[in-house]
Amino acid sequence: MRPGFLRFLGWDTFLSVLCLALIAYALVAVPNFPTEFNISQAIAGVSERALIVLPMTLLVIAREIDLSVASILSLSSVVFGVVVRDSGSMSLALGAALATGGLCGAFNGLLITRLALPSLVVTLGTLAMFRGIGYILLGPASVNLFPDAFTDFGIDTVGGGVLPETILPFLVLAPCFFLLLQRSATGRRIYAIGGNPDTALYSGVRIDRIRFGLFVASGLVCGLAGIVFTARVANARADNALGLELDVITIVLLGGIHVFGGRGRLSGVLWALLLIALVRNVLGLQQIGGDAQAMTIGLLLIGTLLLGNAGQWLAGRWKGRRAA
Repeated sequence: MRPGFLRFLGWDTFLSVLCLALIAYALVAVPNFPTEFNISQAIAGVSERALIVLPMTLLVIAREIDLSVASILSLSSVVFGVVVRDSGSMSLALGAALATGGLCGAFNGLLITRLALPSLVVTLGTLAMFRGIGYILLGPASVNLFPDAFTDFGIDTVGGGVLPETILPFLVLAPCFFLLLQRSATGRRIYAIGGNPDTALYSGVRIDRIRFGLFVASGLVCGLAGIVFTARVANARADNALGLELDVITIVLLGGIHVFGGRGRLSGVLWALLLIALVRNVLGLQQIGGDAQAMTIGLLLIGTLLLGNAGQWLAGRWKGRRAA
């Protein structure tokens, strides 16, 4: 997604300018914005979204989508809480949560690659199914008794500074996903699948294997996000992270990943993540509720899509005039 009249700058640059402009406004007009506590809380608040946008970016580039990410996060959180409650073993609970995420991703991937079902329909169904399993396991109750070391991870910062520990998994995984997408043969194959699946297939790309791997990776990362979410809120419930999938998809599309696949860069998605975090934080500091925040983010996404279309139209008109 690159507006024609901004193409010489790049969509990443446009998003970075928006972020800087919003930061400048907040520094001048929003009380308590530059405080260490607020910055730390704003970063911690996007810890799970930051993780999940990584595999979602790869999926959308490959012309797929996973609407079940929030439900996988929730189910992994429930499994983690139940295992801690019943066994008291943190290592067993961590393994169970990650395994749950991986199995959910594999289930999605099998339905999509083996039965040739569209990912939109499959993950819409598993969105409800996975969360329903969470309710079966835990009902309306919650688990909120965890070891101190785990809850400390959810609230502590690195070296007592502004960087929350819950963002560390993202900081470890983000370079790995960047190198995979932008610097590896697998990344080139993902772009090829999104650009033209038939051509990729005839070129020898193992499309189904890559798609299956992407869904498993998505599930594993969602399982990790479920652990991070549980640590941050010190609570495991079946209704955790309701609606989070919409934020994740918004961030990916706002970051310049083409809705029909084949185009976009992870760097743009990271700028979009920062922009969404800033918007939510500034609106929250101004006592604007979650519904109004969601509306603002939706308008922001629609506005950027319209801007992109307008830019492409203007670029087309300009080329037409020069050709004439």
